[in-house]
Amino acid sequence: FGRMKPVIVVHGGAGRIFKEREEGSRAGVVRAALRGYGILKQGGSALDAVEEAVRSMEDDPHFNAGRGSVLNEKGEVEMDAIIMDGKNLDSGAVSAVKCIANPIKLARLVMEKTKHMLLTDHGAHLFAQAMGIPETPGEKLITERSRERWKKNLEPDSNPEEFQKDLGTVGAVAIDSEGNVACATSTGGLSNKLIGRVGDTACIGSGGYADNRSGATSTTGHGESIMKVVLARLILYHMEQGMSPEMAADTALDYMKTRIGGLGGVIVVNSSGEWAARFSTKQMSWATVKDDQLHYGIYAGERHTKSVDEALASESEGF
Repeated sequence: FGRMKPVIVVHGGAGRIFKEREEGSRAGVVRAALRGYGILKQGGSALDAVEEAVRSMEDDPHFNAGRGSVLNEKGEVEMDAIIMDGKNLDSGAVSAVKCIANPIKLARLVMEKTKHMLLTDHGAHLFAQAMGIPETPGEKLITERSRERWKKNLEPDSNPEEFQKDLGTVGAVAIDSEGNVACATSTGGLSNKLIGRVGDTACIGSGGYADNRSGATSTTGHGESIMKVVLARLILYHMEQGMSPEMAADTALDYMKTRIGGLGGVIVVNSSGEWAARFSTKQMSWATVKDDQLHYGIYAGERHTKSVDEALASESEGF
């Protein structure tokens, strides 16, 4: 077997990445892409690869997912995540979950161990307990930076919208050697959001979608805008009409911008292994590995290339 050349693409969120966080964001997406590719290279599944890549970024405080998630109006972390299998369109998601380190793992369990697709809040918490997932004290997930931003946004003259631009949802898409595709997306949501707010990430077709017949995509950006146009599914629709991943991504992002003024970013892989990482925001950290070549960037038009061996060597030395 092994007809397909495996490909993984990851994003660390679209928006504005502050100068002092650039290096960490770049290193984080590169590490995630290399980890996911390692699984694919050994003949592992696209599903395992995207879960591993996203888990790696949930554990990295540079991103708004898992540890480092932004805080809701009450100063707590509430997270959303989704995973989807392109083979049979199975999907699992969780929303508004607290006190667990890796929401993406819980989403995968929802997909595989229940008849449902989305569990929320208290129910997701009970399910996590039933599955033996250790509880992580909420405090452990909160970084100094998230708390400072939360406080700033509480000030009467603050404009949380201003800060929203530095979002940092994380996601991954992949195609494995069997030709199966998968997507995974995870986020802490919007800073100072209302308690119980669920964004695009947990919603199938908005935060992500995967179908072996066309491809897989994971999105990031303004959740409410993404939900209005069902962005992930819209991109796959364009690919079904014969567009390349890049064209489909640009067309869908452009529609979201002109129709409702929404900005975001997407990563895409199609069923023949072509990929794209596109965004209408100022920046989006992304990385991809195909043919043992690593590509990554943050700014529009920025694309660095390294061989995987070279990248792994500098990875073990630390960036």
